[in-house]
Amino acid sequence: MRRILVAIKRVIDFNVRVRVRPDGAGVVTDGVKMSINPFDEIALEEAIRIRERGLADEVVAASLGPDEIQAQLRSALAMGADRAILVRSELALEPPAVARALLALVSRESPFLVILGKQAIDDDCNQTGQMLAALWERPQATFASKLELSDGAARVTREVDAGLETIEVELPAVVTTDLRLNEPRFLKLPDIMKAKKKPLDVIELKALDVDATPMLKVLRYEPPAQRQKGVMVRDAAELVVALRQKGLV
Repeated sequence: MRRILVAIKRVIDFNVRVRVRPDGAGVVTDGVKMSINPFDEIALEEAIRIRERGLADEVVAASLGPDEIQAQLRSALAMGADRAILVRSELALEPPAVARALLALVSRESPFLVILGKQAIDDDCNQTGQMLAALWERPQATFASKLELSDGAARVTREVDAGLETIEVELPAVVTTDLRLNEPRFLKLPDIMKAKKKPLDVIELKALDVDATPMLKVLRYEPPAQRQKGVMVRDAAELVVALRQKGLV
């Protein structure tokens, strides 16, 4: 079966203002709206479109974390994923552990393509896709703004600092998506109802024999400093003087 595996992450909704807890131990999540990471939502939309063009038979959405993530996986099923997998863990997983867990799912599901967002909007790590490709020993195409499949290969247009770059990679491969790849579809009530009947499997992280030992220790969270009031200047010379007074030039 031609299968696409899509990895999604549960994050605070991008419309919500993130607040740091008073004790500095993390961010406030109680009563806060959670959603699928926007880049991962784009990845899921692209996988569904590939299946709708007849180039894939099944789309499987997968995520790692606590039981609450089932809500986001049901949203993925409502969008059009055929199945969903939750790798349950109460630990705060870092990219290396996530990549190893996804590799275990790849071994189980044997997808010809793995798609995920280029980064998550909560930590901005931009690491998991690259790490998965390295562990899987398969090609990767990151920051995709266009994806075309044909004859066992993927032709990917990438957004890089110098503009656009087009590469071709052999399948199976890992692709990470950028914002301009597509616009995800809206969820419709009938699809939300149908999603409740679609299969959602739960696997314990320890069953995958993955080492999830944290490599980093977070000491404290702090909000960014408040932006200082701007200063109006009349010309370039006055701007230089103001910058020198602040020690910036």
